[in-house]
Amino acid sequence: MSQYTIAVFVGSLRQHSINRRLATAVADLAPSYFEFKQVQIGDLPLYDQDDDANQADSVKRLKDDIKTAQGVLFVTPEYNRSIPGVLKNAIDHASRPYGQSAWTGKPAGILGVSPGATGTCMAQQHLRNILATLDMPTLGQPEAFIQAKDGLFDANGNIGTDSKEFLQSWMDQYVAWVERHTD
Repeated sequence: MSQYTIAVFVGSLRQHSINRRLATAVADLAPSYFEFKQVQIGDLPLYDQDDDANQADSVKRLKDDIKTAQGVLFVTPEYNRSIPGVLKNAIDHASRPYGQSAWTGKPAGILGVSPGATGTCMAQQHLRNILATLDMPTLGQPEAFIQAKDGLFDANGNIGTDSKEFLQSWMDQYVAWVERHTD
């Protein structure tokens, strides 16, 4: 059995982000041979093509975190019916310069939680469009548009009983997806 490292991208910088809570809690549903590492994206400069030849150390670290991972998990809120700018900035940095994308071929999963009834469906759809361009095989089913409400997390911050069966099923599918798309 191989060991898998998953690079986790949380699209919120807030310290008490519900998406960060979800990213942390859902990782506990994976088998022990999967390790989830949240990638720092808040310190990246704004993407500027003029910097492609001399990327900042934070950009080099970002690309290394992706390259050494066997899969990627995006856990993102929805801002104005799309993905947050900080996440798009990270995606752009790691895809450049042209022909040197760190994303190519990395199997991806997408989750998101929001107080709204539709969860993060528009952000996830926009992200799927971006990931297709980056040549990332992305888990299509089950989709997970999660509404933040009582019971999502238990008192210890784990996935609550009401949501555990669904999110365990999602994680099982994601694990199989990553295993299928890695060497």
